[in-house]
Amino acid sequence: MSHYVLLRYLSIALITRVLLCSAAIAGLLELLSLLEQTTPILQRHLGLRGVFYYAILRFPFLISNALPPGMLIGTLFMLTQMTFSSEIPTLRAAGMSSFTLYKYLIPATLLIGFFGFFLTDQIIPHSELTYYTWWNKTDPHPDQNGRAFWIQNGTRIIHVGYLSDGGKTLSDIDIYMRDPSTGILSQTIHAQNAHYLNTYHWQLQKTYRIQIKNSLFAYNPSQDKIYWSTHLTPDDFIRLSIQNPSFSTWTILKTLYGRFPSAFPPALLETSILERFFLPLFLCALVLLTMPVIYIPPRTGFQSWIPIRCLSIGLLLIVTQGLLRALGNAEILPPIVATLSGLVIFILWALNTLLRNEI
Repeated sequence: MSHYVLLRYLSIALITRVLLCSAAIAGLLELLSLLEQTTPILQRHLGLRGVFYYAILRFPFLISNALPPGMLIGTLFMLTQMTFSSEIPTLRAAGMSSFTLYKYLIPATLLIGFFGFFLTDQIIPHSELTYYTWWNKTDPHPDQNGRAFWIQNGTRIIHVGYLSDGGKTLSDIDIYMRDPSTGILSQTIHAQNAHYLNTYHWQLQKTYRIQIKNSLFAYNPSQDKIYWSTHLTPDDFIRLSIQNPSFSTWTILKTLYGRFPSAFPPALLETSILERFFLPLFLCALVLLTMPVIYIPPRTGFQSWIPIRCLSIGLLLIVTQGLLRALGNAEILPPIVATLSGLVIFILWALNTLLRNEI
């Protein structure tokens, strides 16, 4: 029963402090974001309601980014406070080793990690899609602010100049069709605009075609309107137009197996899916890096440099993971190496530190 009481006490203390620290960091990031975006929002005549709507839609993304440093700072604060109040020395005097204490912290850490996984996998893709759809729909000059992008959809390659009306209108469309058997370009369609009609149907306006057969080009007469059947919806085009999107795991798997169009290299998608699955392990590594603070003598107080050293090494792990992730996205490192190599190195270093202190 005493083990259950201790587990509940440590879990509640850890979760409370981590969430408070993460919320504080996310709130600071939100404030900085609002300082930058409030003027464009007001210029679109969206008012204070638009400012609050923007803040709500961006908060899940910010809390996800704030979770690792919040985990580091919250755990460090909890363990340091327990050490200075003689709670940790009392547990160690009762025969509890540092590894046993770490074992009591793992369930709460995994729970926070699963929360972060759910946030990244389910909440953020929907909030991000809602935000970019709203931002595109309220843009008074999409032709100036829009971004051109390319899509590979099966044997078709699609170029879109820019989106408007929340993704329901596409401009400067180029569709390149290839022969499924040979992969050779067989036809191109160029359209000034494309308007969404209903499921699987778009209307291309002011179009002309070029057919290619046996190295011969045939120009078809221009047409004001033709129908384009595709399973792509306005939401899909909004997702594919985002420079650094957040997809659900199911969408990433469909993209990797060719069942969903892609505008991004496979390495970026593989690194993204591995990163979210190893998030609980990443948070466990951050907790492990904070464990040396339990060896601070209570009388030393804040004169000890161990908390600062643990904080610096934890932040170094967060930065290292970001750099390795960028190398994985750029296909310089294999995704599994980019995801796990930094974690393995820092975990081994932390275990070595704890073993030397225990001996």
